[in-house]
Amino acid sequence: QSNATVGASGSWCQGLDIPNELFLVLGLVSLVENLLVVAAILKNRNLHSPTYYFICCLAVSDMLVSISNLAEMLFMLLLEHGVLVMRPSIVRHMDSIIDMLICSSVVSSLSFLGVIAVDRYITIFYALRYHSIMTLQRAVVTMASIWLASTVSSAVLITYYCSNTILLCLIGFFLFMLVLMLVLYIHMFALARHHLHSISSQQKPPATHRGGSLKGAVTLTILLGVFFICWGPFFLHLILIVTCPTNPFCTCFFSYFNLFLILIICNSVIDPLIYAFRSQELRRTL
Repeated sequence: QSNATVGASGSWCQGLDIPNELFLVLGLVSLVENLLVVAAILKNRNLHSPTYYFICCLAVSDMLVSISNLAEMLFMLLLEHGVLVMRPSIVRHMDSIIDMLICSSVVSSLSFLGVIAVDRYITIFYALRYHSIMTLQRAVVTMASIWLASTVSSAVLITYYCSNTILLCLIGFFLFMLVLMLVLYIHMFALARHHLHSISSQQKPPATHRGGSLKGAVTLTILLGVFFICWGPFFLHLILIVTCPTNPFCTCFFSYFNLFLILIICNSVIDPLIYAFRSQELRRTL
């Protein structure tokens, strides 16, 4: 019975054999989708607002995931088939650059999801003062700050990736953003519930701007759920690296890293579909 248990656990810990072609296909689909989202926002003047600029930046973050994945897979396939011959030192440098792109997309995606949630919160609770609070200048400063911070933090993370302190900072940032967005969404949906009760008691149609804002809150909640499902295993992977790197269960979990990468790429594939189906203006432009 003991030998059978060991054998069964060994089979579970072999991970999944995911072909490189699947990474390439998903990366291409994600790249095309996010390019369409960015092009639609830039083309339609009705979408030239801080909210859609933040969504555009989120699409660019997803594009970084796609581009880095495509570049990595192409290099791996070319090296495996002997088409491309490179020195090990150059391969390591290329790997570091690709890892920086991935880490930058992680930090920027989280940051822009948080910023979009805050923007939607202001739209709902401070509707009359929204344009004075969220000005175009503040939106530009926010976007530039996020891109700068994500670039610097990814460089630090790749340089000191062996340090548990750096990994704990990244995990802490992930948990902080999740808690922030959950608190904002709970408050927004509490307002939505109260608003629906008021409508049912007074039998009055809802205000257009309030209804649109609450619909946007639902969209962002879907985005948050998708992001958590797709990125959660990766951050659990980081947590286990810090807490139990040699534990047999943790080592078994590590063997599914390719699956976690597929989930990350799926996140960048799903996000544009949510924009297209949830935003009527963006859907019409697409």
